[in-house]
Amino acid sequence: MKCLIIAAGKGERLASVGCPKPLIKLMGKPLIARIILTVHKLGINDFYVVTNSEGKQIRTYLDSFSQDKTLSITHLINREKGKENGVSVLKAKKYLSSEDFLLLMSDHIFDKNILEILLQSERDSNQVFLAVDYKINNNAMVDLDDVTRVMVDDKEKVINIGKEIKEYNAFDTGIFLCSPLIFESLEESISNGDTTLSGGLKILAQKGKVKAVNIENACWIDIDNELALKKAENYLCQNIKKISDGPVAYYLNRPISLLLTRWLVRKKVTPNQVSVFSFILSLLGSLFFFWSGYLNLVIGGILAQISSIVDGCDGEIARLTLQESAFGGWFDAVLDRYADAALLFGLTYHILDLSWKPYYLWVGFLALIGTYMNSYTADKYDRLMKRKLLVGSRKRYFRLGRDVRIFLIFIAALFNQIFLVLVILAIITNLENIRRIILCYQQR
Repeated sequence: MKCLIIAAGKGERLASVGCPKPLIKLMGKPLIARIILTVHKLGINDFYVVTNSEGKQIRTYLDSFSQDKTLSITHLINREKGKENGVSVLKAKKYLSSEDFLLLMSDHIFDKNILEILLQSERDSNQVFLAVDYKINNNAMVDLDDVTRVMVDDKEKVINIGKEIKEYNAFDTGIFLCSPLIFESLEESISNGDTTLSGGLKILAQKGKVKAVNIENACWIDIDNELALKKAENYLCQNIKKISDGPVAYYLNRPISLLLTRWLVRKKVTPNQVSVFSFILSLLGSLFFFWSGYLNLVIGGILAQISSIVDGCDGEIARLTLQESAFGGWFDAVLDRYADAALLFGLTYHILDLSWKPYYLWVGFLALIGTYMNSYTADKYDRLMKRKLLVGSRKRYFRLGRDVRIFLIFIAALFNQIFLVLVILAIITNLENIRRIILCYQQR
């Protein structure tokens, strides 16, 4: 599968930003880079990008980007000024005339699962598939003055398309799975004086060869002005929250970490750097636990809670900037385990330093082993809850995780109740492990 991206527009309504629209940054990542990386997640590595004669800056960026990401990006140039996107698509005929391909716009941001829905459709080389949004009422992401409207019949066939049509029941998302038929229809449309992509689609629609694919509840947005850019930012931030977030992460840590993340993504900070910084904060917190005195205890608890908040930023940055990796998740988990051990060992040492009682050591050990097994069982538990109980759902589920454990340590430090928190952690972490084992056994 190859992917054609149209980036030849003028972008006049975003000219105040100071760079070509495809290079405008959305949460630290240029729009066109977001689109390419989203497609790349599906295993597609071969891209064709159409720019206009003034698009040298875009082409230069993409040359560097393709080398960095090990992708193939072929530049196509539309030198016909005043002609619309249908002409730009036709520039790819020489390269894409023998196979199906994805067709995307460089300024449309969308959920990856729209592509998955499109690619899982029953393929027909004599059709063009258009991802459509049936949410035509109260759709906050759509600019009604600019959106392309679509009329779909009861057999999922597109019968009319265009910005000016009066009767419609869906919106065009600008996401297509095309067959080479699109080039023939565009040539016919252009010969009739219509240089838009919609003109070519109208010709195919009249022949019953454009099929609508429902994107269901997935989201997309056309970044045409600064308001749309702001909407896209808010949407991305709202949807990086994880359904596995515990209560402390969801209601306390995440709102604060998102504020930090919005700032960090503009500073070229990597997720792994944030993971290391969070780890260092935890180590500093544990170090204060080794020193006697209430003030040291409070400082240690505050540092531990701050590290817990910052710990959410690495994943947020990775998801917002499309830098998620298996190594990054694993690396963060390893550092978290070391941090947990340091904090619990520091707390145990703190109460033993005050009064040597052997059962303090046992309670500290049970809290530590319960915490470790909590983390060890989390992966299988989360997979079970996501895949077996909440398939296709964004509902949150109960999870006693690191956010709760660190918050309890923070509260205990403020109230000088270290032995009590170790007892609580020893009990709730091990009971949680037993609960997960039973649940996984029942759903085996």
